[in-house]
Amino acid sequence: MSGELEEHYLNNLKHKILSYTKVDEEWLSHEMQYYKKIELDKGDNLISEGQLVKHFYYVAKGCIYYYKIENGEKKVLEFYTDNVFFTDVPAYVKGTPSNYNLSATERTILYAIKKTDAESSFDKSHQLERFGRLSMQEAFIKSFNRIERLNSRSNEERYVRLLQKRPDLFQRVPQYLIASYLGLTPVGLSKIRKRLGKG
Repeated sequence: MSGELEEHYLNNLKHKILSYTKVDEEWLSHEMQYYKKIELDKGDNLISEGQLVKHFYYVAKGCIYYYKIENGEKKVLEFYTDNVFFTDVPAYVKGTPSNYNLSATERTILYAIKKTDAESSFDKSHQLERFGRLSMQEAFIKSFNRIERLNSRSNEERYVRLLQKRPDLFQRVPQYLIASYLGLTPVGLSKIRKRLGKG
């Protein structure tokens, strides 16, 4: 990766942190030193079931999906794409092995900060502590909102909403993973797409 591109990604990461709260330049520079780059190819695992989750991640570019294997099938909970913070929140917070997997659907560049480094910086700076709290709250809310959507919307409504909110996913993610995320079978998704003239 060129130095120019890396600088671009790190600037985006800085701006993302600043979108949560104001952080003094000194503390921001201090925080940035802890972020380490990870590069994944399509299909690579970031976290596997049974693994301890010791990092909080930022997607510089790419797509990660968060899923569980049930009866031999992937049950997708979320997709994390460019300019988003994420982790397996329950395992990260509780310090227990993950019940889920995180894998790349395409070539992906991440920046990761160790939980111990993040907590150390939060102890030293109220501004960074606020960023940590708000970014973690956002991750929790995403999970809650998905459960609410599955329970309160029809199959078709969920599909249309995803198409409106995140149309890029349909170019970046295999259809069977999108079907799983929507709580559908691939055949069910195909029928909805045909009915709405998208298939």
